[in-house]
Amino acid sequence: MDFPPYPSGLRLAGRRVLVVGGGTVAQRRVPQLIAVGADVHVVSPDVTPAIEGLVGSGEITWHQRPFQDADLDGAWYVIAVTDDLAVNDRVSELAEEHRVFCVRSDDGTRGTAWTPAVGRHAGVTVAVLGNREPRRSAAIRNEIVEGLREGRFVPSEHDKTPGVTLVGGGPGDPDLMSIAGHRALMEADVVVADRLAPRELLGDLPADVELIDVAKLPRGRSAQQEEINRVIVEHALAGKRVVRFKGGDNFVFGRGYEEIIACREAGVPVTVIPGLTSPIAVPAIAGIPVTHRGITHEFTVVSGHLPPGHPESLVDFDALARMRGTIVLMMAVENSAAIAQALLTGGRDAGTPVAVVCDGTMPTQRTVIATLSTLGATIATEQVLPPAIIVIGEVVRVAFPDAFPATS
Repeated sequence: MDFPPYPSGLRLAGRRVLVVGGGTVAQRRVPQLIAVGADVHVVSPDVTPAIEGLVGSGEITWHQRPFQDADLDGAWYVIAVTDDLAVNDRVSELAEEHRVFCVRSDDGTRGTAWTPAVGRHAGVTVAVLGNREPRRSAAIRNEIVEGLREGRFVPSEHDKTPGVTLVGGGPGDPDLMSIAGHRALMEADVVVADRLAPRELLGDLPADVELIDVAKLPRGRSAQQEEINRVIVEHALAGKRVVRFKGGDNFVFGRGYEEIIACREAGVPVTVIPGLTSPIAVPAIAGIPVTHRGITHEFTVVSGHLPPGHPESLVDFDALARMRGTIVLMMAVENSAAIAQALLTGGRDAGTPVAVVCDGTMPTQRTVIATLSTLGATIATEQVLPPAIIVIGEVVRVAFPDAFPATS
C-alpha cells in the first residue's frame, strides 16, 4: 500500500544539512535551506557558479570531493542530488541506517522525505505535497500564496492594530505596485491619496474605506503638508489603520519623512512600504538605462521644482555640469529651459542627448528626444506637461542610437 507522506515543519536553523551534489538541482534547493538558517554542507567535486558564489559569501560550506560515508555524521537532513544513481543509493542507504531523513532528486520513492512546493507570505509558510507531481504542487502553492497576498485570507479584526503605513505606489501603472503595498491598501480603514498614486486601485477599495483626496486639502505646499500630517495622525489616534498612498517612492522627493516625524512625535506607530522609484523605473520602462558599462559610472537624481539661482535651491548646478554621468530630473518640466542653460553655462556639451519620458508607465506614455541646447524649445513644441522624467546624458544615445549618431 502506498501511504501518503506525513507533513511536518522542520526547524533546521543551526543544524547540519548535507547536500550531496552541486548541480542545478542543488542550486535550487540550497537557497531555501539558507533561508531557514540551516548549516549547509555541499559535497561535490564541482558546483555551479551560483553555488560557488554562496561559498564565497560564507553562507555555505563546500567539500570539494566525492561523497564519503562519514559525511553523514552529525547531519539532521540529507538531500541527494547527484546524477550518479549509485552515489544516491549509497547516500539514502546510509541515511536509513543513521535514521536521518533523505530526499532523492532522481527517484522520490527511494527517499524517506519529499521536498514540498514552499511559499511564504506575512509570516505564513505554505508547503504543498502533490504525490510527486511538482507542477501541480507548485500551482496549488501559488494559488494559496496569491490568495494571502491579495487579502483573501484576511485575519480577524482584532489582529489588526491601528497606525500609519506609508505606501509608495510606484510610477503609475497599478501592476507595478508592490504586493505588500496592495495588501496594506486593501486592509486600510482610511486612505490618504496623492493624485499621482495609481488611481485605478482606489476603485478596488472596500466600500466602507474612507478616502481622503490630498488635492482637496488646503492649498499651499507647506500648509497642505501640515494638513496631511494632521489628518493621518488624527485618524490613527482614533484607532484607524491609515494608509498614506503616494506615487513613486515615499522618500524620493515625496516628503514622506516629514510624515514619519509627525507620526513619531504623536506616538503613532508607522511603517514604510517603498514603491518603485520613478527616476529609475520610468527610464527603464522607456528603454533607457541610467547607467551603462563604459558610458557612465554615476547618475544623479535632481528635483527641478526650483529654477537655478532660486534662493531656496539646494542644487549646485555648476558642480552638476562638471560631472560626466547621467542626470535625471524630476518635477522639472516648467524649469527645464533654465536648468538646461545652467548646465550649458557650467560646461556641459550642447549636443548632450536628452530624453523626456512623459506619463511614464501609463497608456499615454511617450518619449520626446532633444539635446541639451534644444530641450526648452522641444518641451514647448511637443507640449510636454507634467508628470515627466527628463534624462540627460550619453545613456540616451545608447537607447536611441539612430537619433544621436556617434560622433567621430
